[in-house]
Amino acid sequence: METQKSDIVQQDLDPPLGQDLSSIELVLETNAAEDQLFRKTEIPASDFKTISQGVQKFRELFFPESTDKQWNSWRWQIQNSYSNFKKLSEVLGFHDISDFDFLSKSRKLPLRITPYYASLLYGKPIEYALSKSVVPSKNELILSSGEENDPLHEDSMCPVENLVHRYPDRVLMLSTGFCSVYCRYCTRSHMVLKEKKHFGVKAWERSIDYIRNNPVVRDVIISGGDPLTLPDKHLEFLLSSLRAIPHVEIIRIGSKVPMVMPQRITNTLVKMLKKYHPLYMSIHVTHPDEITPEVEEACNRIADAGIVMGSQTVLLKDINDSVDTMKTLIHKLLKIRVKPYYLYQCDPIPGSLHFRTPVTKGLEIIQGLRGHTSGYAIPHYVIDAPGGGGKIPLLPEYYQGRDGDFVMLKNFEGKEFKYYDPTK
Repeated sequence: METQKSDIVQQDLDPPLGQDLSSIELVLETNAAEDQLFRKTEIPASDFKTISQGVQKFRELFFPESTDKQWNSWRWQIQNSYSNFKKLSEVLGFHDISDFDFLSKSRKLPLRITPYYASLLYGKPIEYALSKSVVPSKNELILSSGEENDPLHEDSMCPVENLVHRYPDRVLMLSTGFCSVYCRYCTRSHMVLKEKKHFGVKAWERSIDYIRNNPVVRDVIISGGDPLTLPDKHLEFLLSSLRAIPHVEIIRIGSKVPMVMPQRITNTLVKMLKKYHPLYMSIHVTHPDEITPEVEEACNRIADAGIVMGSQTVLLKDINDSVDTMKTLIHKLLKIRVKPYYLYQCDPIPGSLHFRTPVTKGLEIIQGLRGHTSGYAIPHYVIDAPGGGGKIPLLPEYYQGRDGDFVMLKNFEGKEFKYYDPTK
Protein backbone atom coordinates (compact mmCIF):
# COMPACT_ATOMS: atom_id res chain seq x y z
CA MET A 1 0.00 0.00 0.00
CA GLU A 2 1.40 3.41 -0.91
CA THR A 3 2.47 5.63 1.98
CA GLN A 4 0.00 8.45 2.45
CA LYS A 5 1.00 12.07 3.03
CA SER A 6 -0.35 11.95 6.57
CA ASP A 7 1.96 9.04 7.40
CA ILE A 8 5.05 11.01 6.48
CA VAL A 9 4.51 13.35 9.43
CA GLN A 10 5.85 10.46 11.53
CA GLN A 11 9.32 11.29 10.24
CA ASP A 12 9.38 14.14 12.77
CA LEU A 13 8.21 12.25 15.82
CA ASP A 14 9.00 9.32 18.01
CA PRO A 15 6.02 6.93 17.97
CA PRO A 16 3.34 8.10 20.40
CA LEU A 17 3.28 6.14 23.64
CA GLY A 18 0.90 3.24 23.43
CA GLN A 19 0.89 3.10 19.64
CA ASP A 20 1.97 -0.13 17.96
CA LEU A 21 5.37 0.66 16.49
CA SER A 22 4.93 -1.95 13.78
CA SER A 23 2.09 0.10 12.26
CA ILE A 24 4.42 2.98 11.44
CA GLU A 25 6.41 3.43 8.25
CA LEU A 26 9.14 5.99 8.76
CA VAL A 27 10.32 8.17 5.90
CA LEU A 28 13.22 10.59 5.71
CA GLU A 29 14.11 12.68 2.69
CA THR A 30 17.72 12.68 1.58
CA ASN A 31 17.31 15.23 -1.19
CA ALA A 32 19.98 17.96 -1.03
CA ALA A 33 17.17 20.52 -1.41
CA GLU A 34 15.57 19.47 1.86
CA ASP A 35 16.74 21.93 4.51
CA GLN A 36 14.39 21.36 7.41
CA LEU A 37 14.24 17.74 8.53
CA PHE A 38 12.49 17.33 11.89
CA ARG A 39 10.97 20.75 11.24
CA LYS A 40 7.76 19.79 13.07
CA THR A 41 9.65 18.38 16.03
CA GLU A 42 9.70 20.12 19.36
CA ILE A 43 13.34 20.25 20.44
CA PRO A 44 13.62 18.35 23.73
CA ALA A 45 16.12 19.27 26.42
CA SER A 46 19.41 17.43 26.03
CA ASP A 47 21.81 16.13 28.67
CA PHE A 48 24.73 16.74 26.30
CA LYS A 49 26.38 19.96 27.50
CA THR A 50 29.91 20.04 26.05
CA ILE A 51 30.65 22.96 23.72
CA SER A 52 34.33 23.56 22.97
CA GLN A 53 35.77 27.04 22.54
CA GLY A 54 36.20 26.99 18.76
CA VAL A 55 32.75 25.52 18.24
CA GLN A 56 31.23 28.19 20.49
CA LYS A 57 32.86 30.97 18.47
CA PHE A 58 31.42 29.51 15.27
CA ARG A 59 27.99 29.23 16.85
CA GLU A 60 28.05 32.87 17.99
CA LEU A 61 28.94 33.98 14.48
CA PHE A 62 26.60 31.83 12.37
CA PHE A 63 23.84 30.80 14.80
CA PRO A 64 23.71 33.71 17.27
CA GLU A 65 20.03 33.12 18.06
CA SER A 66 20.51 29.46 18.97
CA THR A 67 20.10 28.44 22.60
CA ASP A 68 22.20 25.85 24.39
CA LYS A 69 19.14 23.60 24.30
CA GLN A 70 18.98 23.86 20.51
CA TRP A 71 22.69 23.54 19.76
CA ASN A 72 23.03 20.46 21.98
CA SER A 73 20.06 18.76 20.33
CA TRP A 74 20.88 16.28 17.58
CA ARG A 75 17.50 16.99 15.97
CA TRP A 76 18.33 20.69 15.80
CA GLN A 77 21.72 19.82 14.32
CA ILE A 78 20.03 17.87 11.51
CA GLN A 79 17.33 20.48 11.09
CA ASN A 80 19.92 23.21 10.59
CA SER A 81 22.40 21.22 8.52
CA TYR A 82 24.09 22.76 5.53
CA SER A 83 22.37 21.16 2.55
CA ASN A 84 22.45 24.30 0.44
CA PHE A 85 25.64 24.98 -1.54
CA LYS A 86 25.38 28.77 -1.38
CA LYS A 87 24.82 28.75 2.37
CA LEU A 88 27.82 26.49 2.88
CA SER A 89 30.03 28.80 0.85
CA GLU A 90 29.53 31.49 3.51
CA VAL A 91 31.17 29.23 6.07
CA LEU A 92 34.00 28.17 3.79
CA GLY A 93 34.70 31.65 2.49
CA PHE A 94 34.29 30.72 -1.17
CA HIS A 95 33.54 33.68 -3.41
CA ASP A 96 32.98 31.70 -6.62
CA ILE A 97 30.27 29.10 -6.10
CA SER A 98 29.76 28.20 -9.76
CA ASP A 99 31.08 24.70 -9.08
CA PHE A 100 28.56 24.28 -6.29
CA ASP A 101 25.73 25.53 -8.47
CA PHE A 102 26.69 22.99 -11.09
CA LEU A 103 27.00 20.18 -8.58
CA SER A 104 23.67 21.04 -6.96
CA LYS A 105 21.97 20.39 -10.28
CA SER A 106 23.73 17.08 -10.77
CA ARG A 107 22.52 13.69 -9.54
CA LYS A 108 25.51 13.16 -7.30
CA LEU A 109 25.52 12.37 -3.60
CA PRO A 110 23.49 14.90 -1.59
CA LEU A 111 25.19 17.54 0.51
CA ARG A 112 24.63 17.55 4.25
CA ILE A 113 26.95 18.87 6.97
CA THR A 114 25.82 19.50 10.54
CA PRO A 115 26.49 22.92 12.08
CA TYR A 116 28.79 21.26 14.61
CA TYR A 117 30.92 19.65 11.90
CA ALA A 118 30.85 22.82 9.79
CA SER A 119 32.45 24.59 12.76
CA LEU A 120 35.51 22.38 12.29
CA LEU A 121 35.83 23.59 8.68
CA TYR A 122 35.40 27.28 9.41
CA GLY A 123 38.49 29.44 8.88
CA LYS A 124 40.40 26.63 7.22
CA PRO A 125 41.83 26.70 3.65
CA ILE A 126 39.92 25.10 0.80
CA GLU A 127 42.39 22.20 0.79
CA TYR A 128 41.79 21.42 4.47
CA ALA A 129 41.58 17.67 5.02
CA LEU A 130 38.13 17.55 6.64
CA SER A 131 36.68 19.96 4.06
CA LYS A 132 37.82 17.76 1.18
CA SER A 133 36.15 14.74 2.76
CA VAL A 134 32.65 16.27 2.93
CA VAL A 135 32.51 19.26 0.54
CA PRO A 136 31.55 18.41 -3.07
CA SER A 137 34.10 18.77 -5.85
CA LYS A 138 33.84 18.66 -9.62
CA ASN A 139 36.29 15.76 -9.44
CA GLU A 140 33.31 13.63 -8.43
CA LEU A 141 32.03 13.97 -11.99
CA ILE A 142 35.17 12.45 -13.54
CA LEU A 143 34.65 8.74 -14.19
CA SER A 144 37.72 6.48 -14.21
CA SER A 145 38.46 2.90 -15.17
CA GLY A 146 37.29 0.26 -12.71
CA GLU A 147 34.71 2.45 -11.00
CA GLU A 148 31.18 1.14 -10.37
CA ASN A 149 28.07 2.36 -8.59
CA ASP A 150 28.11 -0.77 -6.43
CA PRO A 151 31.75 -1.91 -6.54
CA LEU A 152 31.27 -4.44 -3.74
CA HIS A 153 28.28 -5.98 -5.56
CA GLU A 154 26.21 -5.77 -2.40
CA ASP A 155 22.98 -5.59 -4.38
CA SER A 156 23.62 -9.09 -5.73
CA MET A 157 24.08 -10.41 -2.19
CA CYS A 158 20.73 -9.24 -0.84
CA PRO A 159 18.44 -12.22 -0.12
CA VAL A 160 15.85 -9.63 0.91
CA GLU A 161 15.81 -5.88 0.37
CA ASN A 162 18.38 -3.93 2.40
CA LEU A 163 20.08 -6.99 3.90
CA VAL A 164 23.52 -8.06 2.64
CA HIS A 165 24.59 -11.66 3.35
CA ARG A 166 28.18 -11.89 2.08
CA TYR A 167 29.90 -13.88 4.83
CA PRO A 168 28.60 -17.22 6.17
CA ASP A 169 27.85 -16.24 9.77
CA ARG A 170 27.02 -12.53 9.59
CA VAL A 171 24.78 -10.11 7.77
CA LEU A 172 24.79 -6.38 7.13
CA MET A 173 21.45 -4.68 7.68
CA LEU A 174 20.92 -1.38 5.85
CA SER A 175 18.58 0.23 8.36
CA THR A 176 18.28 3.64 6.68
CA GLY A 177 19.53 5.59 3.69
CA PHE A 178 20.03 8.81 5.67
CA CYS A 179 23.25 10.26 7.11
CA SER A 180 23.79 13.39 9.17
CA VAL A 181 26.89 14.13 7.06
CA TYR A 182 27.58 12.71 3.60
CA CYS A 183 31.18 11.69 3.00
CA ARG A 184 32.11 12.31 -0.62
CA TYR A 185 33.80 8.89 -1.03
CA CYS A 186 30.87 6.90 0.36
CA THR A 187 30.75 3.27 -0.74
CA ARG A 188 26.96 3.32 -0.65
CA SER A 189 26.47 6.58 -2.52
CA HIS A 190 24.25 4.64 -4.94
CA MET A 191 21.92 3.92 -2.03
CA VAL A 192 21.49 7.49 -0.81
CA LEU A 193 21.15 8.96 -4.30
CA LYS A 194 17.43 8.32 -4.02
CA GLU A 195 15.40 11.40 -3.16
CA LYS A 196 13.49 9.49 -0.53
CA LYS A 197 14.65 6.48 1.38
CA HIS A 198 11.95 4.58 3.22
CA PHE A 199 12.99 2.92 6.41
CA GLY A 200 11.35 1.78 9.60
CA VAL A 201 9.66 -1.26 10.96
CA LYS A 202 7.81 -2.26 7.80
CA ALA A 203 11.03 -2.02 5.81
CA TRP A 204 12.88 -4.07 8.44
CA GLU A 205 10.37 -6.91 8.83
CA ARG A 206 11.68 -9.07 5.98
CA SER A 207 15.28 -8.63 7.14
CA ILE A 208 14.41 -9.61 10.70
CA ASP A 209 12.45 -12.63 9.44
CA TYR A 210 15.40 -13.69 7.27
CA ILE A 211 17.78 -13.51 10.24
CA ARG A 212 15.30 -15.34 12.46
CA ASN A 213 14.98 -18.16 9.90
CA ASN A 214 18.74 -18.57 9.33
CA PRO A 215 20.44 -20.05 12.43
CA VAL A 216 23.90 -19.66 10.84
CA VAL A 217 23.65 -15.89 11.37
CA ARG A 218 25.34 -15.14 14.69
CA ASP A 219 26.50 -11.56 14.02
CA VAL A 220 24.38 -8.66 12.73
CA ILE A 221 25.88 -5.34 11.65
CA ILE A 222 23.35 -2.51 11.60
CA SER A 223 24.48 0.08 9.09
CA GLY A 224 23.00 2.32 6.43
CA GLY A 225 23.10 5.32 5.98
CA ASP A 226 23.61 5.87 9.66
CA PRO A 227 21.46 4.02 12.21
CA LEU A 228 22.17 6.59 14.93
CA THR A 229 20.04 9.07 12.99
CA LEU A 230 17.03 6.93 13.89
CA PRO A 231 14.83 8.08 16.79
CA ASP A 232 15.50 6.18 20.00
CA LYS A 233 12.30 4.19 19.94
CA HIS A 234 12.86 2.97 16.39
CA LEU A 235 16.43 1.99 17.12
CA GLU A 236 15.34 0.18 20.26
CA PHE A 237 12.64 -1.69 18.38
CA LEU A 238 15.27 -2.91 15.94
CA LEU A 239 17.76 -3.88 18.65
CA SER A 240 15.16 -5.64 20.78
CA SER A 241 13.86 -7.56 17.76
CA LEU A 242 17.35 -8.80 16.94
CA ARG A 243 18.28 -9.56 20.54
CA ALA A 244 15.15 -11.72 20.84
CA ILE A 245 16.57 -14.10 18.18
CA PRO A 246 18.44 -16.82 20.13
CA HIS A 247 21.20 -17.46 17.59
CA VAL A 248 22.16 -13.78 17.22
CA GLU A 249 25.18 -13.56 19.50
CA ILE A 250 26.59 -10.16 18.56
CA ILE A 251 25.03 -6.92 17.34
CA ARG A 252 27.19 -4.17 15.88
CA ILE A 253 26.25 -0.61 14.97
CA GLY A 254 28.19 1.14 12.22
CA SER A 255 28.09 4.94 12.54
CA LYS A 256 29.89 8.21 11.91
CA VAL A 257 27.51 10.14 14.16
CA PRO A 258 29.86 10.28 17.19
CA MET A 259 32.36 12.16 14.98
CA VAL A 260 30.01 14.50 13.11
CA MET A 261 27.10 14.92 15.53
CA PRO A 262 28.30 13.92 19.02
CA GLN A 263 25.24 15.61 20.52
CA ARG A 264 23.33 12.47 19.52
CA ILE A 265 25.12 10.45 22.20
CA THR A 266 22.85 11.34 25.08
CA ASN A 267 22.75 9.51 28.39
CA THR A 268 19.24 8.42 27.44
CA LEU A 269 20.55 6.80 24.26
CA VAL A 270 23.43 4.92 25.88
CA LYS A 271 21.21 3.78 28.75
CA MET A 272 18.94 2.22 26.16
CA LEU A 273 21.81 0.72 24.13
CA LYS A 274 23.42 -1.02 27.09
CA LYS A 275 20.29 -3.15 27.53
CA TYR A 276 21.21 -5.09 24.39
CA HIS A 277 24.70 -6.37 25.16
CA PRO A 278 26.90 -7.76 23.75
CA LEU A 279 26.79 -4.62 21.62
CA TYR A 280 29.68 -3.21 19.60
CA MET A 281 30.08 0.02 17.67
CA SER A 282 32.22 0.60 14.57
CA ILE A 283 32.88 4.31 14.25
CA HIS A 284 33.87 5.90 10.95
CA VAL A 285 36.83 8.19 11.68
CA THR A 286 38.72 10.18 9.05
CA HIS A 287 41.29 12.48 10.62
CA PRO A 288 42.77 13.40 14.03
CA ASP A 289 41.13 16.85 13.88
CA GLU A 290 37.79 15.11 14.39
CA ILE A 291 38.76 14.21 17.96
CA THR A 292 37.36 17.23 19.79
CA PRO A 293 36.16 17.65 23.40
CA GLU A 294 32.63 16.94 22.12
CA VAL A 295 33.74 13.68 20.50
CA GLU A 296 35.72 12.73 23.59
CA GLU A 297 32.58 13.20 25.70
CA ALA A 298 30.48 11.15 23.27
CA CYS A 299 32.94 8.25 23.13
CA ASN A 300 33.43 8.22 26.89
CA ARG A 301 29.68 7.85 27.30
CA ILE A 302 29.63 4.94 24.85
CA ALA A 303 32.59 3.24 26.52
CA ASP A 304 31.17 3.78 30.01
CA ALA A 305 28.04 1.94 28.85
CA GLY A 306 30.21 -1.12 28.18
CA ILE A 307 30.00 -0.81 24.40
CA VAL A 308 33.25 -1.82 22.71
CA MET A 309 34.24 0.64 19.97
CA GLY A 310 36.45 0.05 16.95
CA SER A 311 37.40 2.60 14.31
CA GLN A 312 36.97 2.27 10.56
CA THR A 313 39.08 4.69 8.54
CA VAL A 314 39.21 5.06 4.77
CA LEU A 315 42.68 5.84 3.40
CA LEU A 316 42.28 9.10 1.47
CA LYS A 317 44.78 10.91 -0.73
CA ASP A 318 46.07 14.20 0.74
CA ILE A 319 43.71 13.80 3.69
CA ASN A 320 45.12 11.11 5.97
CA ASP A 321 47.69 9.29 3.81
CA SER A 322 50.81 9.79 5.89
CA VAL A 323 52.38 7.85 8.74
CA ASP A 324 52.41 10.93 10.99
CA THR A 325 48.72 11.72 10.43
CA MET A 326 47.67 8.13 10.93
CA LYS A 327 49.82 7.72 14.03
CA THR A 328 48.32 10.87 15.56
CA LEU A 329 44.83 9.59 14.76
CA ILE A 330 45.26 6.13 16.24
CA HIS A 331 46.88 7.49 19.39
CA LYS A 332 44.00 9.94 19.90
CA LEU A 333 41.51 7.13 19.34
CA LEU A 334 43.09 4.90 21.97
CA LYS A 335 42.94 7.76 24.47
CA ILE A 336 39.14 7.91 24.06
CA ARG A 337 38.87 4.09 24.20
CA VAL A 338 38.34 3.43 20.51
CA LYS A 339 40.40 0.50 19.16
CA PRO A 340 41.84 1.19 15.68
CA TYR A 341 40.18 -1.62 13.71
CA TYR A 342 40.21 -1.21 9.92
CA LEU A 343 42.12 0.99 7.50
CA TYR A 344 40.25 0.64 4.20
CA GLN A 345 41.59 1.16 0.73
CA CYS A 346 39.10 3.62 -0.81
CA ASP A 347 36.41 1.80 -2.81
CA PRO A 348 36.23 2.61 -6.55
CA ILE A 349 32.85 4.32 -6.66
CA PRO A 350 32.24 6.70 -9.62
CA GLY A 351 34.28 9.89 -9.32
CA SER A 352 36.57 8.66 -6.54
CA LEU A 353 39.96 8.68 -8.30
CA HIS A 354 41.03 11.90 -6.54
CA PHE A 355 40.51 10.15 -3.19
CA ARG A 356 42.33 6.90 -3.94
CA THR A 357 45.96 6.27 -3.06
CA PRO A 358 48.22 3.53 -4.46
CA VAL A 359 48.02 0.33 -2.41
CA THR A 360 51.73 0.76 -1.70
CA LYS A 361 50.85 3.88 0.32
CA GLY A 362 48.70 1.84 2.70
CA LEU A 363 51.47 -0.73 3.10
CA GLU A 364 53.94 2.07 3.77
CA ILE A 365 51.70 3.41 6.54
CA ILE A 366 51.33 0.00 8.21
CA GLN A 367 55.09 -0.51 8.00
CA GLY A 368 55.59 2.93 9.54
CA LEU A 369 53.32 1.98 12.45
CA ARG A 370 54.39 -1.58 13.19
CA GLY A 371 57.12 -1.56 15.82
CA HIS A 372 56.83 2.20 16.28
CA THR A 373 53.67 2.10 18.39
CA SER A 374 51.73 -0.44 20.44
CA GLY A 375 50.03 -3.33 18.72
CA TYR A 376 46.66 -2.13 19.99
CA ALA A 377 47.10 0.98 17.85
CA ILE A 378 47.62 -0.77 14.51
CA PRO A 379 44.54 -1.30 12.32
CA HIS A 380 44.09 -4.03 9.73
CA TYR A 381 44.78 -2.62 6.27
CA VAL A 382 42.21 -4.18 3.93
CA ILE A 383 40.82 -3.96 0.44
CA ASP A 384 37.13 -4.74 0.21
CA ALA A 385 37.53 -6.65 -3.01
CA PRO A 386 35.54 -5.31 -5.99
CA GLY A 387 33.04 -7.84 -7.23
CA GLY A 388 32.02 -8.98 -3.76
CA GLY A 389 35.18 -10.79 -2.68
CA GLY A 390 35.03 -9.44 0.86
CA LYS A 391 37.75 -7.85 2.95
CA ILE A 392 41.26 -8.96 2.06
CA PRO A 393 44.01 -7.98 4.54
CA LEU A 394 47.33 -6.67 3.25
CA LEU A 395 50.64 -6.62 5.11
CA PRO A 396 54.17 -5.50 4.31
CA GLU A 397 56.55 -8.36 3.44
CA TYR A 398 57.60 -9.46 6.90
CA TYR A 399 57.63 -13.09 5.79
CA GLN A 400 60.58 -13.53 3.42
CA GLY A 401 60.16 -17.22 2.57
CA ARG A 402 62.15 -20.26 3.69
CA ASP A 403 65.79 -21.28 3.86
CA GLY A 404 65.85 -25.02 4.54
CA ASP A 405 64.48 -25.60 8.01
CA PHE A 406 64.25 -21.92 8.74
CA VAL A 407 61.59 -19.31 8.10
CA MET A 408 63.15 -16.02 7.01
CA LEU A 409 61.66 -12.92 8.66
CA LYS A 410 62.17 -9.16 8.38
CA ASN A 411 61.35 -6.92 11.35
CA PHE A 412 60.15 -3.32 11.49
CA GLU A 413 63.74 -2.08 11.22
CA GLY A 414 64.37 -4.03 8.03
CA LYS A 415 66.68 -6.51 9.79
CA GLU A 416 66.43 -10.19 8.83
CA PHE A 417 66.00 -13.04 11.30
CA LYS A 418 65.69 -16.82 11.12
CA TYR A 419 63.08 -18.90 12.92
CA TYR A 420 63.71 -22.64 13.16
CA ASP A 421 60.70 -24.36 11.64
CA PRO A 422 61.46 -27.83 10.25
CA THR A 423 58.89 -29.15 7.80
CA LYS A 424 59.42 -32.79 8.86
